[in-house]
Amino acid sequence: MRRSSLLSRVIQDRRGVAAIEFAIIAPMLILLLFAMVMYGGWFWMAHSVQSLASEGARAAVAGLDPVEREQLARSFVDGQVSDLGLNATKAAVTIDSDAATIRVHIAYDVSDQPLMALSTLIPSPPRVIRRTAIVRLGGY
Repeated sequence: MRRSSLLSRVIQDRRGVAAIEFAIIAPMLILLLFAMVMYGGWFWMAHSVQSLASEGARAAVAGLDPVEREQLARSFVDGQVSDLGLNATKAAVTIDSDAATIRVHIAYDVSDQPLMALSTLIPSPPRVIRRTAIVRLGGY
């Protein structure tokens, strides 16, 4: 009888339950926090790359011929990439221009960013951010 009363007391004891529940849930919460930080940084960089492409395409509108348009877009992108907190050596810029449109394509490599070090713990976003901006030349 003494043994069963001791066992029922142990089963009914609620001390330490919160610590056990936290130990079960804490790893998932920490991984969720890491994911929010990594994806937040990735989305910030993706937005910066898209902004850079859009503004580069807008800057190219002032050019009179395709060569001048490409020069204007490339000089704008090269001048602004570091202002957005990006590394200029990681950005590959291509500019296509014809009689109707200007297209600015930017591919930015994020594989060596410190935030991407968390990708060993959680599924990571793409290692290369590719964004394109198109501006029409007249004909609206």
